Amino acid sequence: MPKILIPTPLRQFTAKENAVTVPGGTVGEALDALTGRFPDLRKQIFTDEGKLRSFINVYLNDEDIRYLGKAATPAAEGDTISLVPSIAGGATLAETVAPALSKDAAPALSNEEILRYSRHLIIPEVGMEGQQKLKAAKVLLVGAGGLGAPLGLYLAAAGVGRIGLVDFDVVDFTNLQRQVIHSTKDVGRKKLDSAAEKMLAINPHISIDRHEVALTSENALEILKDYDIVVDGTDNFPTRYLVNDACVLLGKPNVYGSIFRFEGQATVFAYQGGPCYRCLYPEPPPPGLVPSCAEGGVLGILPGTIGLIQATETVKLILGIGEPLVGRLLLYDALGMRFRELKLRKNPECPVCGAHPTITRLIDYHQFCGVPRQEAAPAQEAKVNDGEIDVTELKQKLDRGDQFVLLDVREPHEYKIASIPGAKLIPLGEFSKHVGEFDKDADIVIHCKSGGRSARACGILRQAGFAHVRNVVGGITAWSDKVDPSVPKY
Repeated sequence: MPKILIPTPLRQFTAKENAVTVPGGTVGEALDALTGRFPDLRKQIFTDEGKLRSFINVYLNDEDIRYLGKAATPAAEGDTISLVPSIAGGATLAETVAPALSKDAAPALSNEEILRYSRHLIIPEVGMEGQQKLKAAKVLLVGAGGLGAPLGLYLAAAGVGRIGLVDFDVVDFTNLQRQVIHSTKDVGRKKLDSAAEKMLAINPHISIDRHEVALTSENALEILKDYDIVVDGTDNFPTRYLVNDACVLLGKPNVYGSIFRFEGQATVFAYQGGPCYRCLYPEPPPPGLVPSCAEGGVLGILPGTIGLIQATETVKLILGIGEPLVGRLLLYDALGMRFRELKLRKNPECPVCGAHPTITRLIDYHQFCGVPRQEAAPAQEAKVNDGEIDVTELKQKLDRGDQFVLLDVREPHEYKIASIPGAKLIPLGEFSKHVGEFDKDADIVIHCKSGGRSARACGILRQAGFAHVRNVVGGITAWSDKVDPSVPKY
């Protein structure tokens, strides 16, 4: 019987199991057996018509079944089937991304730089010419957070001459557990300023461009065009698809990394005819299925590992050495301390990089991903819409002793950190099983950490015919901000 590996985002539908052995002579039969055992999983990976959803790829051992026999691909005893949802053969020798350097064009290294980079210079594969390529290279980091932290530190230390940073956020206490480029004294500072300060402290011989903007369809091409390589350190799907499409349109390599809880992915997209992100994931997952690190958490050390892999790939591309992660998806499991490699193929029908592309300009990526645009307004000024309730009104209902049901759809470990008095805990992954326990005429209020998961739970009840359901705007975070500051934020 084949074994199916369950990725972290889908384990909420498999009773937390990370590997399941099932009967079946084909991949399709094995998946049917799996979803028969876990019915809630079926709608997550299959459409109503029974087709595999496009944001989930299925691999038999290390091969994508789309290029084998699809669901009819034979599966034998000892085979491993991997479900690879979006969270986020290379050539034996890469051509350098940075332009070839003539003696006249090669940037000179000062005696101080020669001493600084001496351990590079004595490597035959790098040497003086390689270090000059690094100094001449221009690399753009999209994001100065978890992945951007190790990227910024190590690319600066390696001597990449010009590094662009795109970020518009400020340092928060919750960042410090993993974003090691920032320190406690930086809380409240712009991440661009904090990151640039640390990078220049490491290496004053580099230059840093600061792009204090949100990357959008309107500005992406203008920002990306001046760089040799783009490194994706984003934490949301709209920006990830935007970066991918902009890189394909401009012919820039996209060094990709993504992280979630204990797992990470890394590869190089859009390089030398290799696949792009859309070849792997033609469409994004439904909003809320794959929680962000803010909702789902991340081991603080994990972005260091994945970010360093991205930094390594970036340096290799600049130097033109080694075997890049082109056509190969590297999966990292920190708990098992295992690396796995899956083959990626270029999709000839890809709408961006295929033979006949249908996407020839940047689109509205928030609309494409079904994610509403986040307005930069203070939490206390958030507008309360129909079907929502503000935390102050919730507090008034509790104080008056109103008859209503208050539900908390976070995870048990989150409930232990902080809770609202009187709330009944039902994790979102188990929510559908409990719908029959509620009175359809009851007044039901639902909260989570910040409002995303509770909105999904409200949708489940409304589809089931519940008329009086409201989502708590801002979740327990807003409760701490506006009602009870003694409730810890996380």
